[in-house]
Amino acid sequence: MDAVLQHLLDKQAISEVIARYSRTLDWLDDDGQAQCYWPDADIDYGFFTGKAVEFVPVVMEIERASQRRWHMLSGLQIKLESDTRAIAECYGLATGVRNNDGQWSGNLYGGRYLDAFEKRGDEWRISRRNYIMDWSLPLPSQADGKTVGAFPLPILEIVRSGHPAYRPM
Repeated sequence: MDAVLQHLLDKQAISEVIARYSRTLDWLDDDGQAQCYWPDADIDYGFFTGKAVEFVPVVMEIERASQRRWHMLSGLQIKLESDTRAIAECYGLATGVRNNDGQWSGNLYGGRYLDAFEKRGDEWRISRRNYIMDWSLPLPSQADGKTVGAFPLPILEIVRSGHPAYRPM
């Protein structure tokens, strides 16, 4: 029973890293994003191949170029290979919307994350990541950057770290 419980705890810890990855990108939390990876993790996003310590500043600069961004990862599958190693795969949807001369435009991206995780001490983090983009679709323009229709909802514009609505977790 102890081994089964430890496997569940390990899988939950890995799931929380995946959730933290999306959340810290969207809120522009550089430190939180860096804590998803071991600094020496191997990263391959196509436009970037190298170590996580070099990748995080690059990806955060890309995210800062959008006034609005949103990442959702789902369908997470985790295989524990040992007490300290695991592989995981999940699907992701992401958007990035920018204001270009008064016209809001962006894309919706669909892809998958092929990850390896390593547990060092009591902490799981990504040790290798390969991102594969499967498709991309343009989003419809919104002239004023506000919701369209008779049911408007508030929209956050997160353009720098430290947004007042952000709650560290």
